[in-house]
Amino acid sequence: MFNQAQQVLREGASEEKGERARLINIMGAISVADIVKTTLGPKGMDKILQGMDRSQSVRVTNDGATILKSLFMDNPAGKILIDMSKTQDDEVGDGTTSVTVLCGELLRNAEKLLDQSIHPQTIIDGYRLATGVAREALIASTEDHGTNKELFYEDLIRIATTTLSSKILTIEREHFARLCVDAVMRLKKSGNLEMINIMKKLGGTMRDSYLEPGFLLDKRIGIGQPRVLENAKIIVANTPMDTDKIKIFGAKVRVDSIAQLADVEASEKQKMKDKCMKIVNHNINCFINRQLIYNYPEEIFAQHGIMAIEHADFEGVERLAKALGCDVMSTFDDTDRVKYGFAERIEEVMIGESTVIRFSGLPQGEACTIVLRGTSQHILDEAERSIHDALCVISQTVRETRTVLGAGCSEFIMAKAVEEKAKLTPGKKALAMQAFANALKMIPTVIADNAGLDSNDLVTRLQAEHYSGNNQMGLDIVSGDIANIKTLGITESFKVKSSVLNYASEAAEMILRVDDVLRAVPRQRTQ
Repeated sequence: MFNQAQQVLREGASEEKGERARLINIMGAISVADIVKTTLGPKGMDKILQGMDRSQSVRVTNDGATILKSLFMDNPAGKILIDMSKTQDDEVGDGTTSVTVLCGELLRNAEKLLDQSIHPQTIIDGYRLATGVAREALIASTEDHGTNKELFYEDLIRIATTTLSSKILTIEREHFARLCVDAVMRLKKSGNLEMINIMKKLGGTMRDSYLEPGFLLDKRIGIGQPRVLENAKIIVANTPMDTDKIKIFGAKVRVDSIAQLADVEASEKQKMKDKCMKIVNHNINCFINRQLIYNYPEEIFAQHGIMAIEHADFEGVERLAKALGCDVMSTFDDTDRVKYGFAERIEEVMIGESTVIRFSGLPQGEACTIVLRGTSQHILDEAERSIHDALCVISQTVRETRTVLGAGCSEFIMAKAVEEKAKLTPGKKALAMQAFANALKMIPTVIADNAGLDSNDLVTRLQAEHYSGNNQMGLDIVSGDIANIKTLGITESFKVKSSVLNYASEAAEMILRVDDVLRAVPRQRTQ
């Protein structure tokens, strides 16, 4: 039979319909989930990502979002999963692998139901019912110590430790958990993570990493200027401070003699001197510029006892201006309405082999810097990603103070509630709800498999415990057994868990709705 679509679509375009379209989408999504599946849990494996650029850059990571961001997928459903993991990373910061694996398992179980000729809309209805039941069960299992300062601090430490236990920092997780929690607690519930600067310095071991109150800038103080400043009044600027370029749209100046050239140079010099004097007239003693400061203006600043710091990287300048409580300036005529920065002390300090500038005693007391040490750049980069996840989760928990139990315990609480509801639900929806519960149980199964344990034995024992009423039991990966998770102190943020549940079910539902995939042909280039 002649395909009707061929008459409508341009030559070369393709269309996949019905079962085939659904299968292509489900297979694509499952393959994406399988890529990151082995990185889940405290004993998850790492991936090497090698770039296709000239430098063939290498990254070693087990962060789900980083792995998926680096993939270029041809499959549309695979792209949906990658977008979902990015959203999870932006919103909560952690749980990117869990959300991808759960969505993959939901689709894997849906495929079995589709093989039994159950309509996708029936499966979607069942999944939606199951999501509501699972969310209620999760909320019922939460604990909230938001009103008790000491207990809440311990909760945050446990959440940070749990988050870091699946990362490269797992060996020193207690040390880093305290670093992260102390850094976030300085923010006084503002949740503005920009105030926490992360500085990576090669050398030493991970244990040598520390939290520096105040702000560190990876620069050196200019030549012939004061090395230490007390009670600094600061201008942060983004302005050109170079004298040897005429910048009128790349203009050329023709001169008849060297004397005329000297006149041009003198006028340029005078212009720069006027600009420097405008800055000096602000009565500051520290000038920080994002762009270069050439020798002549540096000389003028040194004569007036002003410390000049040049070429501070842009993010550093933006962050520094916030920490110092000032604006980034580009013109210096107005001296009345300027917000100046303030620091009690500015000095150079050594970290390992390199020198950095430390700003301490800032008006915004929350600003701090986490200094990461390590033996190679790859380790430092992965440590930074791990710290970022922990900081995000802690800052979310400071706002939403409820916590849940980790190590597969919450998944079983949700799965049990969904299964019990499925038994009371008539019709084919019950099959979809059972499939949803099976997908939830796959998270602890994968965690156990990644640790090289017998997942069938552990998961069935865990199920028996939960049905006996011991709903605090979960996987103890260290001893290779099941244990009381509350006693072990494996705690996760409620926000992370509820996001994983919601995003995974929404993405699975969206992919199941699709029954047609149309691929357009790019417009042909005409010679």
